[in-house]
Amino acid sequence: MKIRRADVLREYDIKETPQGKRVIFSIKFVNKAGEMVFLPRAIASGLPYKVAANRQRGVMPVDPKGEKTGHIYPVRIDNIIEWNGKRVIL
Repeated sequence: MKIRRADVLREYDIKETPQGKRVIFSIKFVNKAGEMVFLPRAIASGLPYKVAANRQRGVMPVDPKGEKTGHIYPVRIDNIIEWNGKRVIL
């Protein structure tokens, strides 16, 4: 299956469900060092600078209970390979 990048960004912008729970997703992307990173469970998170100008989004891994683990990854939107098991296309 495939998903358009614009749809990925729309889904990313939904931070909470109507019941107030954080939206959890899986993501595969290429980081700044050129390594493939797969986060089976992650949530949207902020970055300490203008993300729109840098075309980046913040992603933080979570455990099965939804508790934050690890650190915030800055993800360039052009480097997103997979979103919730779907291959990302332009």
